[in-house]
Amino acid sequence: MPTEILMPALSPTMEEGTLAKWLVKEGDTVSSGDLLAEIETDKATMEFEAVDEGVIGKILVEAGSEGVKVNTPIAVLLEEGESADDIGEASSGAPAPSSDKADAAPKATEEAAPTPKSTGPIPAPKDDKGGRIFASPLARRIAKDKGLDLSQIKGSGPKGRIVKADVLDAKPSAAPAKDDAKPAAAPAGGGGGAMPAGPSTDAVLKMYEGREFEEVKLDGMRKTIAARLTEAKQTIPHFYLRRDIKLDALMKFRSQLNKQLEARGVKLSVNDFIIKASALALQAVPDANAVWAGDRVLKLKPSDVAVAVAIEGGLFTPVLKDADMKSLSALSAEMKDLAARARDRKLAPHEYQGGSFAISNLGMFGIDNFDAVINPPHGGILAVGSGVKKPIVNAEGEIEVATIMSVTLSVDHRVIDGALGAQFLEQIVQNLENPMMMLA
Repeated sequence: MPTEILMPALSPTMEEGTLAKWLVKEGDTVSSGDLLAEIETDKATMEFEAVDEGVIGKILVEAGSEGVKVNTPIAVLLEEGESADDIGEASSGAPAPSSDKADAAPKATEEAAPTPKSTGPIPAPKDDKGGRIFASPLARRIAKDKGLDLSQIKGSGPKGRIVKADVLDAKPSAAPAKDDAKPAAAPAGGGGGAMPAGPSTDAVLKMYEGREFEEVKLDGMRKTIAARLTEAKQTIPHFYLRRDIKLDALMKFRSQLNKQLEARGVKLSVNDFIIKASALALQAVPDANAVWAGDRVLKLKPSDVAVAVAIEGGLFTPVLKDADMKSLSALSAEMKDLAARARDRKLAPHEYQGGSFAISNLGMFGIDNFDAVINPPHGGILAVGSGVKKPIVNAEGEIEVATIMSVTLSVDHRVIDGALGAQFLEQIVQNLENPMMMLA
């Protein structure tokens, strides 16, 4: 019988994407491994391969379609001996209407994706008629934290499944009013219980009615950044540790190394030293090399360090794996390659996912210091400012001029406590103020 080709999940966090381009047309014969389409996620454009052989009987989603949900049928594959007449009306490319609850419930029970066991024992809630509500484990967890009733939320995922975006946008609704109870007054601009994300679109448009403006459409990357950072600030208990680092020894050492490496075309940046110092600190303070995993903490063995790279319209955080084991020149070359491909949106998901710790450096933009937002599930992120010449009092009690760089460590208090965070930051400082130690 005809087989539906579904919108793939090209990364663990992907919920929807843009079908940028079809590489086949109706009537084409394809084999396993043949390229079918180019799909844009929030981070990159990736090619989608066929897993079966057959003939493309019908294309259900046109090239250029945005916001195509994962597991939505996008085409129909015919087997040998089948024709387009065998394609039923059910292959429409759109999920079943969620308003048809009576007819949709049995089908949803059969086709809903299984709940991953690793996400923890979160029981599936029931709606007010006793039927099961289909929601992703992350959506259930966020709903629980925000005090949301899943039965009051309309799912936008496959077959009406509730996904993360649905609960992030939802406001806690008051319980059904009883005869003797009066609904409490809600503050303007949002529902009660949780801090509103802000005024509605209509309210903002009305506020600026009569003023000239340009509407900027949000692409997938900007939507994802907004959702993830909102989640981070609402759910992660941040605390901040600040230190000043004396860079004079590092600057002198870097200058010497760059002269010796000039013949090889290698030029080390201060950021390369920061990556190396952080990676070694994760090994020296292994309890800080950890991530939050919902109902547990994962302590990592390798030092996988993510580095924020600004691109047009957003940012990537490519990950340098096993950074503690690599030389400064190897880290420098790998970072340059990752940054270049990040700006071209050519990174594969495994190159920007993972890691336990991140670095965000705005020093090259003249920023003295700032507080960075943790990128979940990381346990921390180091915000790096510019190196500035300042008068300081040295160990002999004399005033001298030194190059000082201010850094702020943002820490997830669920993963790292204050004293542990201070030990970790102290190790980073020691590595940078005594750069020869990083080569020992």
